[in-house]
Amino acid sequence: MGFIYDDISSMEMRLRARLTSWQVLGNLRNFTSAIPGKYGVADFGADLDAREIRVSCNIFPRQNFKDLVNVLDDIALWLNPLDGLRQLVFDEVPDRYYMARLREAVDCERVIRSAGRFELLFFCPDPFAYAIEDEEFIITEVGTHTVTRSLGNIASAPVLELKGEILKSSNRFISISLNDTEIKIVNALLSSDEVLIIDMEKMTSYITDANGFVLRNALPYLEKLDFPSLNEGDNTIQIAAVNSVFSELKIRGRSRWR
Repeated sequence: MGFIYDDISSMEMRLRARLTSWQVLGNLRNFTSAIPGKYGVADFGADLDAREIRVSCNIFPRQNFKDLVNVLDDIALWLNPLDGLRQLVFDEVPDRYYMARLREAVDCERVIRSAGRFELLFFCPDPFAYAIEDEEFIITEVGTHTVTRSLGNIASAPVLELKGEILKSSNRFISISLNDTEIKIVNALLSSDEVLIIDMEKMTSYITDANGFVLRNALPYLEKLDFPSLNEGDNTIQIAAVNSVFSELKIRGRSRWR
């Protein structure tokens, strides 16, 4: 077993790696409060904290200790946590990735004179794994549609890409309802060569040109700041255009696993 970090495999780095455990759920944040005169605590629920993934690694015997140190130098550059988060993919689950970096110091134990072993602790601020080859859905007509998400096992925060034409007027709008939550785009100025992006994860919206260059903020064009999720399985999408032209809606699923 091995892994790929920042598009470089552990095999390329002359490293043998294996997972010693698999965290079924990330760390939990429990929200409780002690109330005088009441046994226990009041429970206000919980959510998921960051995830940690521990990997055991071995370096097979080199010609001499200097060669071992050279391999460790290369690994230190490859896994440098100062470079920030990078994609982490494990060979045994190649359909998903985590955004991760090292969390703690790495000490190599010399098994023999020119071989070593150590453990890596990867820190994932976002506890979810995301699909490497994600699902995309394209809708080109107004009305009611059903899209079915087959990847992942929990609701995701998709990205919507809307193409069409809207003139800046209160009685001209395009409405997108995702599982009964409406996103209404009003008082907007959108031309046929522009794309209106709504990112549910980042809770933001902006308009780009055809090449993806950001032109302006689009949050003021949203009647309400609702950012619905895309469920695993079937999802109902309703699209309406009033005194406007709807051309296309692309939904990037951002499918994820707990």
